[in-house]
Amino acid sequence: MRTLHTAALCSLLSLGMAGCATTATRPAFSTAPTATVQARGQTDAVGTANADAADDPAIWRNPADPAASLIVGTDKKAGLYVYDLQGKQRSFINAGRVNNVDLRDMGAAGIIVAASDRSDPLNAQLALFRLDPKAATLTPLGKVSAGTGEAYGVCLYREGGTLFAFNVIKDGTIRQVALTLGNAAPTGQIVRTMKLATQSEGCVTDERTHRLYVAEEDVGLWRFDAAPNGATAPVKMASADGYQIVADTEGVTIAPEGQENGGYLLVSSQGDNAYAVYRLSDDAYLGRFRIGAGAIGSTEETDGIDAVVGDFGPGYPGGLFVAQDGQNAPAAQNFKLVTWADIKAALSLP
Repeated sequence: MRTLHTAALCSLLSLGMAGCATTATRPAFSTAPTATVQARGQTDAVGTANADAADDPAIWRNPADPAASLIVGTDKKAGLYVYDLQGKQRSFINAGRVNNVDLRDMGAAGIIVAASDRSDPLNAQLALFRLDPKAATLTPLGKVSAGTGEAYGVCLYREGGTLFAFNVIKDGTIRQVALTLGNAAPTGQIVRTMKLATQSEGCVTDERTHRLYVAEEDVGLWRFDAAPNGATAPVKMASADGYQIVADTEGVTIAPEGQENGGYLLVSSQGDNAYAVYRLSDDAYLGRFRIGAGAIGSTEETDGIDAVVGDFGPGYPGGLFVAQDGQNAPAAQNFKLVTWADIKAALSLP
């Protein structure tokens, strides 16, 4: 979530009052070595122009026809888009103020899409949909209450036959909601509550290791036990120290590979238009990269990100990384597509 920093705020206030003595809080770019990759594609722009609107993507990989995979993206002023890998808008559903999005293929229950619904800032909700992969459309299933507060982040987690949603509230509260899906409207039960001290949003789960990762915007990255009966205390994984991560700490995703705890975690270092990478097996910091300008434009001030490894056809060998682009002038905001193989090569990841 981009915010108006102190210098800009004081500039506005100075129009009507004097004496705003302060300095800018926007950190400088990190001095850490930062590789550069280029996007191979981009989506059509969201429909809300001249606003901070596009926010978070979720990737569905089509195992039968990888090149026919889809991307669901939020316009947090209006609803949800479905794009193909050429970046073309396949459909849009007016879902109101939905902020973050995640999805899971639940077999017979279909491909379930969950979005954090901010329509009521006092009462959080999860908006649930079913993705039709052939038509590339979303069908509303209903909304599930997630307690009080403004819904910000969301990520899904499966354990056994149960699908859970972690709803990150703007004040740092995290609620784990057990979802019941069937022929009737979906229902949810809050089974556990956790807490970070300040504003938080991005999250992702690793179902192999039963871990939940949450970004606390001005502080850094935390991990929790994702099991519904697990401990609720957070473990600090990385700080927004101006080197690895320049605040805000924003979108979070994983690229699982190899052994059962192998692969990588990626987090948006929004303050300097970069992405930090960590090893999942031991939380080690591995480096940073940016998406630079090429045939497709660069990315700036990224909110949400997603990554899925595997075959996505000839355009995206090894996997796909999608990042929201906060500056896509002269068009409205959109999402940029990068092949996972390019990121691994740029950082010399094994």
